[in-house]
Amino acid sequence: MRIFETGKTAVLAGLVASVVALPGTAYALDENAVIQEPEKRSPWAVFRFGFSAYKRGEKEEAVEAYRYAAENGQVGARWKLARMYAEGDGVARNDYEAFKFFYAVAQQDVRPGSPDETYVSDALVALGKYLKAGIPDSPIRANPLAAQEHFMRAAATYRNSEAQYQVGRMFLDGEGVAESVQQAARWFQLAAEKGHSGAQAMLGHILFESGRMVKGLAMMTAALDHAAPGDVGWIRTMQEQAFALAGESDRRTAIALAHDLRENGFD
Repeated sequence: MRIFETGKTAVLAGLVASVVALPGTAYALDENAVIQEPEKRSPWAVFRFGFSAYKRGEKEEAVEAYRYAAENGQVGARWKLARMYAEGDGVARNDYEAFKFFYAVAQQDVRPGSPDETYVSDALVALGKYLKAGIPDSPIRANPLAAQEHFMRAAATYRNSEAQYQVGRMFLDGEGVAESVQQAARWFQLAAEKGHSGAQAMLGHILFESGRMVKGLAMMTAALDHAAPGDVGWIRTMQEQAFALAGESDRRTAIALAHDLRENGFD
């Protein structure tokens, strides 16, 4: 499913012309700075040069190399530029510029298992997040339905755990899809099995709320132990609220089960 293909995403169709072309101005790359032999000055070679410059901390030179490679079709260079703009890494943060580069990556017809799979699946997730919230001071408006389509493509086609988690959240909240706790739990389970701590915590919360208190509390507890810094706060709040509602015996059993989940996984 390509973005902007369906009527559901028609609200964004007017952006296609401006997004398909890679953003920014072409840079004149110093030929000697990349590689001497013209026949070896491939987009891949320039991309690798940019990566080396980035690792040395020479980010302006890296951006120049990435732009050259991106304009000549190198998917990894487009993705790296998108990430740099999204994070303000070596360039001024600009989410709309990032969106356009991510869009160019997501347009690639990449089969699962190919070397570029990670770039495309990550770009789809990034686009989904932008479309879910919108980008202030840009033409990109919040469009949960379009966001869900991007997450679903990354989740179903590329088995991306973050995308599976995001699909689960949208089913749980009824954003872009009909609300369904059962569908949410299904997608959380898929992501949880891949080690996604947010999905593990949300699946635990669903189980706890449905009466499976020990298993649910154990999953939230285990998820908290390896959560990313940005997720620790909300997972801890959810886990502590459940812990306060559980009886002493259930707490002890859940703590023991959490240890087992950490050791043996969530499948």
